[in-house]
Amino acid sequence: MAATAERTTIATTGLTKRYDDIVALDEVSLELADDAIGLLGANGAGKSTLMRALLGLVEPDAGTARLLGIDAAARGLELRRRIGYMPEHECLPSWMTARDLVVHLGELRGLPRRIAVLRTSEVLFQVGLEEERLRLIGTFSTGMRQRVKLAQALVHSPELVVLDEPTNGLDPQGREEMLELVRRLSRDLGIRVLFSSHVLEDVERTCDAVVVLRDGRVAAQGRISELRGREAGSARISAVGDLGALRAALTARGVRVEDGEEGWLAVHGDPAMLPDAVRDACAETDVSLRALLPGDRTLEDAVIGAIA
Repeated sequence: MAATAERTTIATTGLTKRYDDIVALDEVSLELADDAIGLLGANGAGKSTLMRALLGLVEPDAGTARLLGIDAAARGLELRRRIGYMPEHECLPSWMTARDLVVHLGELRGLPRRIAVLRTSEVLFQVGLEEERLRLIGTFSTGMRQRVKLAQALVHSPELVVLDEPTNGLDPQGREEMLELVRRLSRDLGIRVLFSSHVLEDVERTCDAVVVLRDGRVAAQGRISELRGREAGSARISAVGDLGALRAALTARGVRVEDGEEGWLAVHGDPAMLPDAVRDACAETDVSLRALLPGDRTLEDAVIGAIA
């Protein structure tokens, strides 16, 4: 069922954009109303052009683009007042403190200074920089700079934030912390998110829905839970006993066995024979079967299947 205009997060119809002989977007049509949407694709897939079109920063050659139900081409200024943007590339003045920069950008977005100062304290606390607010940005680590970029995107209380590769350049700990911050935006703070990335795992962990672009076209779109679906001929089993012997017995019956999450095995085979093969292999090896559940298809399976 199509989303109502009031709840639609992003919607495009036949959106096309060319740069000379390069077709950056090729009749892109989308409609998603989810609170956290991932925009996934390799470099050059069209993600940046789609974001610019949704923000009203580039004029399409054909088609329409709407964000939050607002026509980006006709009402771009109004739209940009209601959103926050976290850019991918380094763009922060090294001679300013985090507090002064976020206050300044809040004022540029129309906040009275008193409100800008108050909101700056709130958002720097939310992103974990309250103790570093008076340090010069030039002394910040990459992770801290990314947090400043996120804070300035939130200072004016936007309805939606557009995040362009927010984990770019982060170490594993910084990446984990940033992903948790992104997840909190829609889950706890009620701010809708459009998250552009080339890292599938980042999108899967933070978003409810995904758009996959390939060569300027939509390769897949929809809720992540629906794209995963159920994979026929796959199951997850939990068992107690000699799991090595169980693996061997399953393999002898033509079942492919992989390590699953802790305490589980993932098994793949002919859907018609898989349950019987698991039962017989457990009986043969005197292994106690605790659970046999359908196997979920991963988002990676869905994406690879869409672009293959």
